[in-house]
Amino acid sequence: MTSLRVWLQSGTAALLTLLSRTARAPVQVERLTLASPALGGERTVDVFLPADYGTDSTRGYAVLFVNDGQDMPGLGMKATLERLQARKAVPPFVVVAIHATGRRLMDYGTAGVTNAQGLGADADKYEQFMLNELMPLVNERYRLLPGATATAILGWSLGGLSAFDLAWRHPGRFGTVGAFSGAFWWRTDDSTVAARQVSRIMHRRVRSTPGHPALRIWFESGKQDETDDRDGNGVIDSIQDTDELMDELAAKGYRYDRDMVHLVVEGGHDLETWRRVLPEFLIWAFPPPPPP
Repeated sequence: MTSLRVWLQSGTAALLTLLSRTARAPVQVERLTLASPALGGERTVDVFLPADYGTDSTRGYAVLFVNDGQDMPGLGMKATLERLQARKAVPPFVVVAIHATGRRLMDYGTAGVTNAQGLGADADKYEQFMLNELMPLVNERYRLLPGATATAILGWSLGGLSAFDLAWRHPGRFGTVGAFSGAFWWRTDDSTVAARQVSRIMHRRVRSTPGHPALRIWFESGKQDETDDRDGNGVIDSIQDTDELMDELAAKGYRYDRDMVHLVVEGGHDLETWRRVLPEFLIWAFPPPPPP
């Protein structure tokens, strides 16, 4: 079964125009530098605090962890948060953006399984950094709401694969995950077209995981993400890999357009496209409370 895709409509453009006209309350950004025993070096982390964080000392906040935190300026994270929160399109929440390093191709991937080129060899160490070093630190330092339902994770490209893998393996820590142009082609065998198809790591991992991890999942693909079409079926691999991952999820009981969404848009594998869809994801991941 091919998953139902959600297409970006003109109504979204109207919403974003309205948000751009709304007065913004300032989001504060704090930069942390962490020494990571798990990764054997330092990591830079930017923490985005909502405007009311310093004025309401009793409130707890949901949190979004983001891979590739060095991309926040290009993604427009600060301005987007200010627009959405000023419009009350989302509740105030904290963003923890982890900068990648020159080890990105080793840190990101699927924990415990490298790809055909041996990349992702440190994904298990990155997982330990996230779970045992970064998350306890920010939970102690900031007023974050406890539990998976108040914790989301986001990434794009290889960082999207990493985000999905972290959430899938640890649904007790993350309740929502977003992957923009996720590298779900990640595989262990490049020898033939058939081998590339059947050895995709995340598809196999989802299929072999018992039960139904409690997750809300949001995927985005750009129609110009790539031109590769390994099986010649007229659908580029990035869209097909995501659709077929959703089919694996559906077989485990996840419901299309409720538990999981796939937004397919005009655009490519770039920050400009991801910046445009970021508000869509944030509104879905952090919906405003219902009116009293």
